[in-house]
Amino acid sequence: MRVPPQRRKIRVGLFLLTMLFVGGPRLWAQTAVSKEYQIKAVCLFNFAQFVTWPPEAFTSPDQPLRIGILGGDPFGTFLDETVKGEKVGDHPLIIQRYGSIEDVQDCQILFVSASESGKLSAILSALKGKSILTVGEKEDFVQDGGMVRFFVEGNKLRLKINPEAAKDAGLTISSKLLRLAQISEPGKD
Repeated sequence: MRVPPQRRKIRVGLFLLTMLFVGGPRLWAQTAVSKEYQIKAVCLFNFAQFVTWPPEAFTSPDQPLRIGILGGDPFGTFLDETVKGEKVGDHPLIIQRYGSIEDVQDCQILFVSASESGKLSAILSALKGKSILTVGEKEDFVQDGGMVRFFVEGNKLRLKINPEAAKDAGLTISSKLLRLAQISEPGKD
């Protein structure tokens, strides 16, 4: 029986996530930055599979699910290639790049680039009450109210998740994803 390409990507993504978060190989030993951001791109794609948005997060049942990048883009074209032709339910996945928080519209996942670290409080404040999964890398990202933080520990990519911030935005993060992450709450780490 032939496995549809979308299911194959989901299976590969789940495998990668599992390998990364429960002791997988040191995937980026030779080409640190490019491999690291390739893995993060696959994770962003998979977040779309493991987060549920409220119906009002979309203007129509087939509106694209946008993965946004705010600030400098560390992914190059890899993220675009990862989501090309993919759907979550009836929502095609597309990538949108933003120069400022004021440009962010109709976005469901927003990766806040390291270039925006100095503006993080203003960015998270502007997104308050919007159903946007915020993802970043800054050390205190989840303590400041972000939802998902990528970090490297022992040459392995890890996640720290703030489920309360996601809940406040009307998002539900799957227990499958939560099991792979450190759970954090603002002001408690």
